[in-house]
Amino acid sequence: MIGVQNDKVKATGRKKAINVFVLLFGVLLIATILTHIVPAGEYARVDMDGRSVVDPHSFKQVESSPVSFFQLFSAIHTGLVEAGDIIFFVFIIGGTFGVLTATGAVDAFIRTLSKKLSNKEKWLIPIMMLFFAFAGAFTGMAEESLAYIPMLVPLAVSLGFDVITGTAIVLVGASIGFTTAIMNPFTVGIAQGIAQLPIFSGIGYRIVLFVIMYVVSVAFIYRYAMKVKKNRSLGFYGEGVTYDVSQQIDEQPLSRTHKIVLTCFLLNFVVLIYGVLQFKWYITEISALFVVLSIVITLIGRLSANQYIEAFMKGAAGMLAGCLIIGLSRATLVVLNEGHIIDTLLFHASSVLDEIPSTMSAGGMFILQAMIHFIVPSGSGQAALTMPIMAPLADLVGVTRQTAVLSFSLADGIGNIIFPTSGYFMAGLALAGIPWSRWAKWILPLILTQFAIGLIAVLVANLMHYGPF
Repeated sequence: MIGVQNDKVKATGRKKAINVFVLLFGVLLIATILTHIVPAGEYARVDMDGRSVVDPHSFKQVESSPVSFFQLFSAIHTGLVEAGDIIFFVFIIGGTFGVLTATGAVDAFIRTLSKKLSNKEKWLIPIMMLFFAFAGAFTGMAEESLAYIPMLVPLAVSLGFDVITGTAIVLVGASIGFTTAIMNPFTVGIAQGIAQLPIFSGIGYRIVLFVIMYVVSVAFIYRYAMKVKKNRSLGFYGEGVTYDVSQQIDEQPLSRTHKIVLTCFLLNFVVLIYGVLQFKWYITEISALFVVLSIVITLIGRLSANQYIEAFMKGAAGMLAGCLIIGLSRATLVVLNEGHIIDTLLFHASSVLDEIPSTMSAGGMFILQAMIHFIVPSGSGQAALTMPIMAPLADLVGVTRQTAVLSFSLADGIGNIIFPTSGYFMAGLALAGIPWSRWAKWILPLILTQFAIGLIAVLVANLMHYGPF
């Protein structure tokens, strides 16, 4: 019953969603047109402590080289090639998560936890949101969270809450972690790599932000849920979706094997942190670590060689759209570079920002990233598109590159649960039978609060020279 109706709702959701590839191709087309309008120019790059930075006093105009109609399309292939290291990193991470899912460990853990909390409704919201927040912070859980909406929504309704509460536990919970991105490989990992920062550096400040975002978000949802529990007429119970709670939490108990698999998964991040801090591991080494993890949990989970390959391929295939978005985003940069106008844009942007304190410049980056996220809802895609511009711009206006990365990750994560261009978010609402307008009206106070926290966090980060640089 739930499967058939949800399929219909998901189909409706797809019709309403704005296609991100169409939007990105529009950006690519605009970039091509700009190469025929904006004068070409370039900065000299100098090496500083092993990284390439812009010499702020070296800008000069060069001969114009507008991008042709054919080059517009060849840039797509070039963009995919140039972003190859990031794209294959994402494929490997996705494949590993596919293997983890195939062991049934995550699903069993959530079902067991849900069952234990089924008569402790006051603990359901903070504990389940903490789980999804950790998943978002360390694994970049986003699309993967959709599988748990049909589980949490009926549980929430049966405990006296409503559909919005159950959906928010999943979507907002994962968003907390995705936003603060303690060790999110798809946002902070990629952005820091592009900005030539040590991978996952600045983790302490992001942990503080994680705690703040978690407390604020849980308080918002808990307060609403308790109002609904006291007066069910205040709740929302879905449109066109009927949930059957009878068999949602009684399947697949958490076995000893599942516990070992989950322990190995957690130990993987301990090794990752040690490798990054001690040996300066980068994308290649981290990818290798996740391949090893996928093999280890395959052996522990007693998957056959064929099951391993199928699960890995399925997980990697789930990343295909995101990887194509990364390539298409990079294509825009290819066009701007071939037209020699990216430095011209940097020059004029820095000239405007030079007139205001660097603290305000950091705030401006955060607001700009929030606006860009509406067009490019993919976190990895937005990182690939904006960080090659934002990193040198940060150097020019006196903002640390780490602050520029923070501006991106915070703006990206918050927008994921409000902007209708976010495909997985709209699919989640469709799955729960919640109209976007109803959700937006309900969550807007929390979104505004999160944006305020994000803006303050960015301003404070720049004031304390959040680094290492």
